[in-house]
Amino acid sequence: MERLGHFISLVGDVGLTGLVDIALVGLVIYAFVVALKRTRRSGLALTGIITMAVVYVAARKLNLQLTVALLQGFFAVFLLALVIIFQEDLRYFFERVGLWWIERRRPLRRRRVPRLRRREVEILARTLNDLARARVGALVVIRGRDFISRHIEGGVEVQGRVSESLIKSIFDPHSIGHDGAVVIEGNILDRLGCHLPLSKELEKLPRRGTRHAAALGLAERTDALCVVVSEERGDISVARNSEIRTVADAAELGEILEAFYDETDPDRRPIRWWDLVRHNSREKALSLALSVTLWMFFVHQSQTVERSYDVAVSYTLLPSQFKMESFDPAKVRVRFRGARRDFEFLRASDLRVEIPLVDGRQGKQLKEIMAHNLTHPSALIPVDIDPREVVFQVNMRTNPPSAL
Repeated sequence: MERLGHFISLVGDVGLTGLVDIALVGLVIYAFVVALKRTRRSGLALTGIITMAVVYVAARKLNLQLTVALLQGFFAVFLLALVIIFQEDLRYFFERVGLWWIERRRPLRRRRVPRLRRREVEILARTLNDLARARVGALVVIRGRDFISRHIEGGVEVQGRVSESLIKSIFDPHSIGHDGAVVIEGNILDRLGCHLPLSKELEKLPRRGTRHAAALGLAERTDALCVVVSEERGDISVARNSEIRTVADAAELGEILEAFYDETDPDRRPIRWWDLVRHNSREKALSLALSVTLWMFFVHQSQTVERSYDVAVSYTLLPSQFKMESFDPAKVRVRFRGARRDFEFLRASDLRVEIPLVDGRQGKQLKEIMAHNLTHPSALIPVDIDPREVVFQVNMRTNPPSAL
C-alpha cells in the first residue's frame, strides 16, 4: 500500500504539463536513437554512457567516494564528449529534422518524390546483371529520404531517364565517368562520375575493392541503397544500413529495389495504431524510459521540498575533571529544505549536532543549538530545529584524572 501511495503521489506530481514534456523529449530521443541504428559504433557508445550513469548512481548509493569523484569529473565534460562522440549522428539527426520541416511546408501534392516505375526497376536490374556477366564494374546509388549531397564529391550532371543504353554507356570502360558512381534521385539519373566516402569497416569487405568500400561508406552515413557490380568477381552486391551482401541474380536485385522503394516511398494508406507500436518497439521503449528518467532527475528531483530528520545530539570539549551525567533530548527534530535529489543519497551519518562544553562548570547547563553546531550537507538548508535547547547535567568527577 505504501508503494501504491508513493506511485499515485508521483503521478500527481507529473501532471499534464509533465506528460507533455516527457512525450516531446521521448520523441526527440527516439529520433536520435533511430539515427544511431545506422552505425553500430555509436550505438555501443550510447550503451557505454548509460552503463557509466548506472555505475555512478550505484556508487553514490554505496558511498564509493573515489568512483563517484572520477565519474563526476567525466560528467562535468559530458556535453562536450557527447558532441565529439556523436558528431556525425547529431548532424544526421538535425538534417532529418530540417528535411521533415521542409517537407511539411511543401504542398501535399508535391511531397511525394517520383520513383522508378516497375518497368524501369526491371531495366536497371537486368542492365546491372548484364554488366556483371560481362565483368564490367559499376556503382549505382539510389537516394532514399536522406540528403546525400554533402557525402558526394565531383560528378557531372546528367538529368536523364534511366535506360539500358544510358547506363551501359556510362560504365563502358572507355567512358570518362565509368570509375565513379551514378546517382539516381526519384526517377531521374541525376549525376555520374561521383566519388563516395570509403568505409573503414574492413572486416565487412573481405577480398573486395574500392567500389565496395565506397558503397558501404555511403550506406553507413545515409539510408541510400548502393548497388555494386564487381569486375573481378562478376557478381552484384547491395549495401544498405551499414551492411553489404551479395545478390544471386537480377530477379533478387529487382525484389530488393522494389522493397527499398516501398520503404522509402510507401503507398499512402491508413496507419493502424498497432503498426505504430510494433515498428521499432525496442527503440520506442528505450526512448520512453530515458525520457522518464531524465524528467525524474532534472525536473522532479530538482524540485524544492522540505523533509524532517531525527538527528542525534552529542557533546565535545568537556574538561577532563567533569563527567556527563545526562543530557536531554538525545535527539532533535531538524527540518531541511533542498532539492529532492539532495535527499536521495542522504545518510544518517551525514547529520549530527555537536555542542562544545568548554565553560568548565558543573551543574545543569542549558545550551541553545546554533547553526554552527549542526553538521549537514551543504546543499541542504536547515529550516527549523525542535527543540532548540539541550539540557546537560554535568558533575565533578570523584577522582579527577591526575596530571601527567
